[in-house]
Amino acid sequence: MTVAERLTGVLPQVRQDLERLVRIPSVSAPGFDPEEVVRAATATAEVLEASGLGAVRILEMEGEHPAVYGETPAQDGAPTVLLYAHHDVQPPGRPEDWMSPPFEPTERAGRLYGRGTADDKAGIAVHAAALRTHEGSPPVGVKVLIEGEEEIGSPNLPGFLERYGEDLRADVIVLADMVNWRVGQPALTTSLRGLVDCYVEVRTLEHGIHSGMFGGAFPDALSVLCRILATLHDDDGSVAVPGLSSGPADELDLTEAELRAQAGAVEGVALIGWGSLTERVWTMPAVSVLAIDAPPVAEASNTLVPAARAKVSLRIAPGDSPEEAMRALLDHLRSNAPWGARVTVRPGAAAWPYAARTDGPAYRAASSAFEDAWGVPPVQVGAGGTIPFVAAFAEAFPEAEILMTGVEDPDTRAHGANESLHLGDFERACLAESLLLERLASRTP
Repeated sequence: MTVAERLTGVLPQVRQDLERLVRIPSVSAPGFDPEEVVRAATATAEVLEASGLGAVRILEMEGEHPAVYGETPAQDGAPTVLLYAHHDVQPPGRPEDWMSPPFEPTERAGRLYGRGTADDKAGIAVHAAALRTHEGSPPVGVKVLIEGEEEIGSPNLPGFLERYGEDLRADVIVLADMVNWRVGQPALTTSLRGLVDCYVEVRTLEHGIHSGMFGGAFPDALSVLCRILATLHDDDGSVAVPGLSSGPADELDLTEAELRAQAGAVEGVALIGWGSLTERVWTMPAVSVLAIDAPPVAEASNTLVPAARAKVSLRIAPGDSPEEAMRALLDHLRSNAPWGARVTVRPGAAAWPYAARTDGPAYRAASSAFEDAWGVPPVQVGAGGTIPFVAAFAEAFPEAEILMTGVEDPDTRAHGANESLHLGDFERACLAESLLLERLASRTP
């Protein structure tokens, strides 16, 4: 039987495994039940073991969500491949925004809806499908790592790699958590933006005061905060923080209409910034105000607000340094405070950008496998998002080739309501990884 024929036979069980995982609300964010993440780790371990992976175990460190690991050793000098995904998910948000319950997988029009159907429990299912297709005896050594806290930024990954790094060492690393170019058009991701964020607090008064008695003589903190945040962009919407890097990107065939549809932009909203569309979302900095702490409208009174706080996020281009970008962002916020307001800025998370090599034998094998699975060659794309584990893996295993693949498409709506998986592309992703393992067998470690 061919690889494709064997895959067809195992897909019904793979679909059942995926739906089982989606039913577990494994939200890793603070405030959600951590036992559900533990339950997802246990279920993931059972799925991988049933798929033929050897030595499956749950990896735990104090204070972190559990990961799952297993391995089937290489035979006869074949290379070893590490397959990565994550079993934690984002919070579902408001139930009324979903067309069907977020943790009840539901098929509609060829898509499977539910939180984690694509990001990234589908990645687990793809790995399980490749193992099942090879009947538990893949032609290469296979290690599988399924992380449990990717959606909160992998805060414990450096310590995790320090403890378990030797277990994870491999010749090729496949990170299945990325987006394809379109439905029916696969992609291999070759770059990621990095990230820094911070908290800025403004204080203008020791306490709230009557807006009628003192308004016009003293500024309220919320107005000051708004003025500071407005300096983050130029008039055309370009990032106004000095000292940041940017770079070129292949324009491909992305149109403004397509990008608007993917984003769900409301009619009349203008694009911001400059450069090609792909440069704006892949290789140029982008700054966003994520949240503001201030009195809600329903509770507002005629009082000058004494203090206000915001969280600011800055995506940084490949080639930039998180340390330098953080310094530039903090300096900009401090230096743009009007009217002598007291401004306190506290740094938050930081993650490196990443650029992958595309000239190695594993990349060529992946391109060939994806073309055969989809019937069209893969597109090289960048990603505007940040995935901290990629740079961490690259630093820990500098000799390994890293391949960034995935099952998502522009309409997946990962992190949003009505997240979904295109079932046709899911099947093609399973076939591509099964073929990839076969073709990597000829690669010398």
